[in-house]
Amino acid sequence: MSELNISGIIRESIVDGPGIRFVVFAQGCPHHCRDCHNPQTWPFSGGKKVTPERIVSEIKKDPLLTGVTLSGGEPFCQPKAMAEIARLTHEAGLDVVTFTGYLFEHLVEKAKEDDAVRDLLNETDVLVDGPFIASLKSYDLKFRGSSNQRAIDVKKSLDEGKVITVWE
Repeated sequence: MSELNISGIIRESIVDGPGIRFVVFAQGCPHHCRDCHNPQTWPFSGGKKVTPERIVSEIKKDPLLTGVTLSGGEPFCQPKAMAEIARLTHEAGLDVVTFTGYLFEHLVEKAKEDDAVRDLLNETDVLVDGPFIASLKSYDLKFRGSSNQRAIDVKKSLDEGKVITVWE
């Protein structure tokens, strides 16, 4: 049974993706974006250890949820446990949005050598990629903080070999 280290959760959010979402915040982030919304998630120490099964059991208690958002911190620093949450979320009939400071192209390359990264990518419906850049901040963007970030349909992008965006 894998474990993950989380900074916290939000049981119902309408700002972290479409619909009503359960949000899991990973503890630990290497990006340290200036003006980050969650700087308390940067240290890899601290947080709370939980199992993916425990998280998903909480998710299943709420019939209003339309999806789960994996945020951070950096979910791809704990890809095995995050992929397990995403897989169990899909089995429960909900969609998965993952926020990452990495670029999609970097993750695709990393996935060739790291099965856990590949699994998390494959279990993600929409990937919001790229670091938050304060000078590109905009309140007009749907579910993103800065205009460099892309909301990517992962399955279509992997199938077509090019980035296909959503929420434009």
